[in-house]
Amino acid sequence: MLPWAVQSAAAGTTKTPGHTVRHVNASIGIALAVAGATGWALQYIFIRLATDHESGTVAAAMVVGLAVNVLVVLPAVLAWFYPDYGLTWLAVGAFVAAGLAGSFVARLAQFASTTTIGASRTAPVVSTTALFSAVFAVALLGETLTLLHAAGIVLVVAGVAVISYDTARDGDEANLREAGAALVLPLVSALALGIEPVFVKTGLAEGASPFVGLAVMSTSAAFGYAVYARATNAVTIADIRDGPMTWYVACGLGSTIALAGYFSALALLPVVVVVPIFQTAPLLVLVLSAVLLPRRLERVTPRLVAAAVVVVVGTTIVSLSS
Repeated sequence: MLPWAVQSAAAGTTKTPGHTVRHVNASIGIALAVAGATGWALQYIFIRLATDHESGTVAAAMVVGLAVNVLVVLPAVLAWFYPDYGLTWLAVGAFVAAGLAGSFVARLAQFASTTTIGASRTAPVVSTTALFSAVFAVALLGETLTLLHAAGIVLVVAGVAVISYDTARDGDEANLREAGAALVLPLVSALALGIEPVFVKTGLAEGASPFVGLAVMSTSAAFGYAVYARATNAVTIADIRDGPMTWYVACGLGSTIALAGYFSALALLPVVVVVPIFQTAPLLVLVLSAVLLPRRLERVTPRLVAAAVVVVVGTTIVSLSS
């Protein structure tokens, strides 16, 4: 009899190691998702500080941020996993699609929104990712969405509705139509981020390591944005050189932490669990905005705080119901 079985028998119970391992994996997965959310929140703050600089631009921040992702992840993955990276053509295609959706389209819309309406309003609206990802995961991956999961997601969406109202009232010239137009950017980001985990899960199901997947995803996103920037003349070397490089690099490091935590969590937990937990970022953004950003950049109102708390309560319900 195996040692664990002897100990369980002596205690009068039958407890398999698989049961314990599942609980440990779930705890680690939740911790990784929270770490990822923290990195994501820091990214919002850093991009806000970067674009407040007279020479800071969203395009330059994108270039440096994506370059940092690749430079941090790719060399380590190439060295650590050599010579077998565990990639199939399906895995490569899935990770490339994830990179284009989540790290290119979503990040471009997210950064532009942060510059337009602020970090404290962009982050909660992007949290509708939880709704989109749940729909995609159930429809395309066959994952299960419980009533408690659904209740948490509804709270996330309700919180975002309050953010929308608060944005409409922010400023003398703002009105509901203008706020609705401004919220298109974070909603586009949320939609792209919602489909991203479906691609990630597809790649991971092929047996690839999360870090190998992250390397492919980061490289494809960087290449995609380079093509875009070249075609549209969105950024020049001078734009990057003359900008606030410290904040640009900090933004890239924050997103690298976020993506590493996110990928690793998805390897352990379902999409309908990881993505809502990841959306605790809005509350962290509000706290960091109040502490680190001048009031002229971010106006954190009681209504905004309440809405962010509703979003976080929704994510907590989702995580505890898993």
